[in-house]
Amino acid sequence: MRLIIMGPPGAGKGTQAKLLVEKYSIPQLSTGDILRSAILSNTPMGLQAKEIMASGDLVPDEVVCGIVSERLDDKDAQNGFILDGFPRTIAQAQALDIMLDEKSIALDAVIVLEVDANSLVERIKQRSAESGGARSDDNEEVLRKRLDVYGDLTRPLIAYYEKQGRVMKIDGMASIEEVTSQIANRLEK
Repeated sequence: MRLIIMGPPGAGKGTQAKLLVEKYSIPQLSTGDILRSAILSNTPMGLQAKEIMASGDLVPDEVVCGIVSERLDDKDAQNGFILDGFPRTIAQAQALDIMLDEKSIALDAVIVLEVDANSLVERIKQRSAESGGARSDDNEEVLRKRLDVYGDLTRPLIAYYEKQGRVMKIDGMASIEEVTSQIANRLEK
């Protein structure tokens, strides 16, 4: 199973990706987690990404695409994967299409979690409180900027993948269990 999971910040992409990992025994390739790990390790890329992520902006495509390409070559991704947080722009999607074609890999679906934007701020506030503020990008000001970036750059990806017939829209406002069930039912058709 080769999937992309999409939706605005706070939509539950990471939660659903983890559940899909368990169900299908495939790795979650989260660019956000990879970048946060690099930040914690104070790698040169991590230091560069830290400032960009803290302000809510996107890390440059060439950095993200390189990370994803290398990760797709890892042994655990050979039988499938879930891309979480990538692609975020049409340029990244086009680069991913080329990358997958070169690797003779085809996507099975693009899962789009649809949510009410007004509810996302409350979700993020709750996530920040539960994590003790561990993520510097979990605050209202940064979230609002990230939502603007999502609307401008990422939302057009839905139309891009709809043209390829890969989009599976899911009601992300349902409970975690209901969202998981919707995804499983659609994937197994």
